[in-house]
Formats: sequence, C-alpha cells, structure tokens
Amino acid sequence: MKTRLLIATANRGKLRELEALLGDGFALEGLAAHPSVRLPPEGSDYAPNAAAKARSAALASGLPALADDSGLEVDALGGAPGPLSARYGGDALDDAGRVQRLLGELAARGAQTSRAARFVCFVALALPSGALHVAHGECAGEILRAPRGANGFGYDPIFSPDRGARSMAELADAEKNRISHRARALSALAPALAALREPQSRG
Repeated sequence: MKTRLLIATANRGKLRELEALLGDGFALEGLAAHPSVRLPPEGSDYAPNAAAKARSAALASGLPALADDSGLEVDALGGAPGPLSARYGGDALDDAGRVQRLLGELAARGAQTSRAARFVCFVALALPSGALHVAHGECAGEILRAPRGANGFGYDPIFSPDRGARSMAELADAEKNRISHRARALSALAPALAALREPQSRG
C-alpha cells in the first residue's frame, strides 16, 4: 500500500508539477480532499512559508504533508520579486499582469541592464508527529524581453534557463521537471521522502 501524502498548495500549476515529480511513489491527495485544512498567510521568507504550510496541513489532516514556497529573483531588481512573486503588483494582477509588470520594471532600467535571474524553491515535508524536513533548489537563467511559450505557469514564459534559446514555457514537461528549481528541491528532500515510504514498503 502506498503512503498517503497531502500536497499543501492551492496553486494548480504547482500541484501538477509536484504530482509529476513525485511520480508513483505515493498516494497523493490535494487540498480539495481535505476541506478542513486552512493554509496560513505567507510572509516574506521562503523557508518559513513552506514550513508553516506543511505543518498546518499535517496537523489538520493527520497525514504527512508537503508544501513549497518559490519565487523568481531578478538581479537588477535587487532580488525582487522573490518570496512575493505570487503577489507582485498586488492581488488585482494575474500571471500575465505580473509578467508585464516585471518586464516594465526591467525596461525602465535601460537596454543594457542585466537580465540575470534565478528561480528559487524551498520545499517542506511535515509529519503529524511534528517532525519537519526542509530542502531547497535553484535554477539559474535570464529574463527574456517578451513572453514565449504556452507551457508552465507564472513567470515561465519570460524565464530562460539556457541563455535565451528557450523559455521555461517552451520546454516539454519532462525536460522542465529535470532542471527546475522545484525538481532540485525535491531531489534534495529525497532521503526524507524515501524514509517516509519505508514502513509501507516493508509491510
């Protein structure tokens, strides 16, 4: 029998990626199956955000819970939008609006402005017992001058991991899931995830 694992995110794009990255190793459950779970509001630091969401979900559901917090850091913007990536520009903006705001901020700094950037992800695994494991991963790249591609979500259409050849939104899911910040964070968390599966595999 597979170990049940609650994915503590309301972001459908993240949920799809996490489901693909975790593969068939767990019986994954989303928040829709646990209406009593309420995630705490996010602050301005990745690791505490991920930990708080995972802990809240684990305690409310009685299941191991996995949560992440991630963001885009742009050098020329002093690391912004960072942990505030999903709220960049305010709640009135959707993904496309946030992308356009970021491109506008860079354009206002001039054509010679560095476009170096990175995606950052912290992922947390919390157990109902209170045990907590946190890991992080990064994917370096640059910001394109216009959105490209229809895959992915968030800032994927303007982030290129390979010197402008393609945006993250132009990569096939399998390729993105080999190099993404989220994939690297989960890889770093692999020992804790493997330990979570062991009691079931021995039984």
